[in-house]
Amino acid sequence: MRKGMLEYCVMLLLRKEACYASSIISRLKEAELIVVEGTLYPLLTRLKNDGLLSYQWQESTQGPPRKYYSLTEKGHEFLSQLDAAWNELVTTVSLIKN
Repeated sequence: MRKGMLEYCVMLLLRKEACYASSIISRLKEAELIVVEGTLYPLLTRLKNDGLLSYQWQESTQGPPRKYYSLTEKGHEFLSQLDAAWNELVTTVSLIKN
């Protein structure tokens, strides 16, 4: 379940703007979701290979160029499906809890 949640959370972050891996890890940490590079990089690669993400190299003022990831059109469509599934799950769990 955590694996699917991580995929969903990463894609939610990338819906708003392109990010590089360290930024994604920092934002997830701010949301109290601790993820290490060894977990994130394979996920980003899989999403890219599935056509859900693309990346672009950008120069950095603080070191080497950074790889910025963003959602593709297919990624936006898939995220919409994840949103619908998440909303159904929240509704179901809420009904069971109450």
